[in-house]
This record gives sequence, structure tokens and C-alpha cells, in this order.
Amino acid sequence: MPDDRSRRPRKPRPLDPARLEELALAYVARFATSEAKLEAYLVRKVRERGWDGERSADPSAIARRFVDLGYLNDEAYARTKSGRLLRRGYGPRRVAQALNADGIAAELREEIRADKGEERRAAIALAARRRLGPWGPPSDRDLRQKQLAAMLRAGHGFDAARAVIEAPSIAAAEQWAAEPEETP
Repeated sequence: MPDDRSRRPRKPRPLDPARLEELALAYVARFATSEAKLEAYLVRKVRERGWDGERSADPSAIARRFVDLGYLNDEAYARTKSGRLLRRGYGPRRVAQALNADGIAAELREEIRADKGEERRAAIALAARRRLGPWGPPSDRDLRQKQLAAMLRAGHGFDAARAVIEAPSIAAAEQWAAEPEETP
């Protein structure tokens, strides 16, 4: 019969510099991430497990070193995540919020911001995926209002959301998305 000691979960050993580096490397190898997300992960691990090093833990130094070594690239990460969110149908506001939450700098977020054509294609992708506007069943005013609200929550502007929801047909919505960008 097992004793009570074998049933209790073992408390993990406190981290030391080598183990913290191993955790960082394993995290970067497994997940696409930004410098800020890696640093937050390491801070959380030190807080959870404790520290057993001679000097204090420095997660930011590890993250900076990984950037210098080329293991992390915030620009590539931001472009990839932005493209993935746009393809799923999220609008520019939601994309910017997600990148901000991942610690991507405002200048970089602005630099990789989608153009009007990409934003329109994202609105079409969301409408098709969620069966909104011409992709869904015929709708009354109340249903259109709910669909418009869903587009706004997904980060699209009011004009784009209204253009998609009120499109008379799928072809008309796709034609709107394909229109060239207006020049000021």
C-alpha cells in the first residue's frame, strides 16, 4: 500500500540560471513568440518556482540575448500573427490589440498595418465564415444590427462592416472588396 508521501505532488526545485535558460530555449523552440512574451513567461516561472541563483534572475537579459542570436524576431512574429488574424477575418483594431498584448511596439504595429484591400478581404472572410450579410439567411433589421455589431467587435470599422452586411449579394460584396484603394 503506497504511503501518503507518494500521493502528494512534488514541489519543483527553484530555478537557477542554467535551468532558466533551458526553459527559455524550450519555450522559443515550441512557440512563435515575441521578446516581451518570452520575458513575461520567464518572470512567471521564476515567481512560481522561486530562484536559487547567486545573482538575481534577469529574464530580460535572456530575452535580449535571444533576439541578438536571432532566435526571436518581433517584426517577423508581428507580420505572421497579423496575417493569420486578417485571414481569420479580424479587423485592424483587433489585430493591433492582439499585437499590443504581445508586447509589439507601436511603431512596428503601425509599420505592418494592413492596407485597405487587406482590411476589406478580412471583412469578407469574417462574413463568409460567420455567415453574415449575403452569406447568411435573409435578415430583418434586428438581425442586421446584430451582424453589424459582430463585425465591429471583430475590429472592423463601421463603414466596412456596413458595406459587407448591407451588400445585396455575395458578388457585390466581393466586388467591393476588390475595388482599388481610394487615394486622398
